[in-house]
Amino acid sequence: MTLTENLFENLRLELRRGCLTLAVLAQLKQEHYGYTLRKALAGRGMEIDESTLYPLLRRLEAQGLLTSEWREEEKRNKRFYRLSSDGEQIFTRLLEEWNAINTSITNLL
Repeated sequence: MTLTENLFENLRLELRRGCLTLAVLAQLKQEHYGYTLRKALAGRGMEIDESTLYPLLRRLEAQGLLTSEWREEEKRNKRFYRLSSDGEQIFTRLLEEWNAINTSITNLL
């Protein structure tokens, strides 16, 4: 990988990291377990690896933005995630910030 390609990849990942958080919070207004969340995100153009998704879910839960519970479904235990009340408030504020940034960038371009 050339220096330019490496730099681009690092910057792309940095940009994507914040977008993934917003995308996950948006999808968790409705309850999901990991697999259905991945599929919902992918179906809307936001692919995410399991190795990225599950640590993100654990971090968001530790920050108090998500709640989770284990339940049996289809004879398997699955952990279901949903926005907490704090998560709903933070999501609303982050979405406002995203929209303001998106407007600014669009105007700059």
